Amino acid sequence: MLAPTATLTFRNRNYTFDPLQPLDISLPLAAGPENINCFWAEPVQVETITVGDFVGSVAAGGATNYQRVHLTPHGNGTHTECYGHISPDPAATLDQCLRRFLFVAQVVTVAPRRQENGDLMVMANDVLAKVEGTHLPEALVLRTLPNSEAKRTAHYSGTNPAYLEPALAQFLAENQIEHLLLDLPSVDREEDGGALLAHRAFWQYPAAVRTNATITELIFVPDAVADGLFLLNLQVTSLVLDASPSRPVLYALAPAAAAPAPTVFFSEAPH
Repeated sequence: MLAPTATLTFRNRNYTFDPLQPLDISLPLAAGPENINCFWAEPVQVETITVGDFVGSVAAGGATNYQRVHLTPHGNGTHTECYGHISPDPAATLDQCLRRFLFVAQVVTVAPRRQENGDLMVMANDVLAKVEGTHLPEALVLRTLPNSEAKRTAHYSGTNPAYLEPALAQFLAENQIEHLLLDLPSVDREEDGGALLAHRAFWQYPAAVRTNATITELIFVPDAVADGLFLLNLQVTSLVLDASPSRPVLYALAPAAAAPAPTVFFSEAPH
């Protein structure tokens, strides 16, 4: 059986990908303290609902499973946020800001650098050296080193984890890279007195807000995924909040012939 081949055109270049070979870079949400956690969020809790004689657990004798989930999007697992994270605007909710879900993304691997104050920071020049200058992607996926499996269950609260140099966020904004995904708890320092310099630079808040731009944190990109171009499918829950648990999925892109015969076709949306 031949593998299906889909195609897309981006910035006047043609690419192919296999829609049956997804690369999930999200971290699943599960109940219990052993899962990834940051910013002092309570662990995810899953509660069985009981109403009268009804028990929402098949294992406990109920007809169906029926459960309530308690979670904090910004602190539990992979999540995507919009500018509403730092704005009082009631319209700044992710369901309003994120209206497209397919983007061309570039995966870049970089090692944060130790600063004079002891902090680890992802530096703008280290990332820019790996981003193709004339054909910038719509989304940037940052994988930081070291990239151990411990990232899947890390508890970051109180550890002052690595964060971005604000100049990198400013570059992304100036070059219309609308979606930033990274394997860190935040683009900013864990405690910075509310400055939020990288958040503000990326969203250009408050002077010229990029309302369609998003930041996705706490992803995990396995070592087997090579740096390069991918089709990104950014899946979120339709919550009327500034953030949502999310499931970003990548499909590796390969250069295609000048005039492919697509089974599926995506083209770059106008800006």
